[in-house]
Amino acid sequence: MTRAHIDRTHIAEIEPAIRPHVRRTPVIEIGRADFGLAPGPLALKLELFQHSGSFKARGAFTHLLTRAVPETGVVAASGGNHGAAVAYAAMKLGVPAKIFVPKISSEAKIARIRGYGADLAVGGDRYDDALIASEAWIAETGALRIHAFDQAETLLGQGTVGLEIEQQLPELDTLLVAVGGGGLIGGIAAWFEGRVKVVGVEPEGAPTLHAAFAAGRIVDAPAEGIAADSLGPRRVGALMFPIAQQHVDRVVLVEDEAIRSAQQALWDTVRVVAEPGGATALAGLLSGAYQPEPGERVGVLVSGGNTVAVDFGK
Repeated sequence: MTRAHIDRTHIAEIEPAIRPHVRRTPVIEIGRADFGLAPGPLALKLELFQHSGSFKARGAFTHLLTRAVPETGVVAASGGNHGAAVAYAAMKLGVPAKIFVPKISSEAKIARIRGYGADLAVGGDRYDDALIASEAWIAETGALRIHAFDQAETLLGQGTVGLEIEQQLPELDTLLVAVGGGGLIGGIAAWFEGRVKVVGVEPEGAPTLHAAFAAGRIVDAPAEGIAADSLGPRRVGALMFPIAQQHVDRVVLVEDEAIRSAQQALWDTVRVVAEPGGATALAGLLSGAYQPEPGERVGVLVSGGNTVAVDFGK
């Protein structure tokens, strides 16, 4: 499957196939003033309430339900959330799963993966190290690769978030989305096709899409900071980048402290516990990196919750 297949038509075809296996996550419509900002509409799409604790379950089920799975099962490299999602989907569908994560993966995510019964390997310092280990496993066993962000099935599954948001918030003007490898924002941007302004938000320590936009091509970027376990691959995916070039309005950067503040604000304001990567899109709004017009109808995707409250002070 190619980029030509990552569009509204194919996302709409995937949605009913995965619908029995994924949650339609809620939206909270509040006001920006609730977060101490100038008054204006704000909606939070709470995808952290998805199975396995993040949006990643959508892509995982898309792979397992649309591809032939060998007896050796599936393999995934992950900062943690993708691995948990693949492990969950594999458990539900009775498929063996081997998951590789780096040592920076949080304890909460490692516990999720083990709890779902996957064979877990922890090693290396960053996502790219886990990816190399997974490629060796594929060569050895013939297991089916499920890439965290650079396969069409992944983008199509994540694109169903956009489909849901359009149903829930048909008058939305702008949507803020955190970016790691770009599977989520690529799928969402493919769904909206410019009808909603899609804005990427990245940590300053992991500016993968920002760097690619600046260079006009995919380039390596740093992979540091408190959200590196979920937003820290060294480069965005080849499939998502042309979609982003066409349909992502811009990318803004936020500091780690802004991400911590957004985590705390989510807890204080709506009693939602988000992981750093899950709160990064909101940090783009609260920090002023993205400044909406007074009446602009803004949505923020809260993408993951595999953490605990005590992480806020770290």
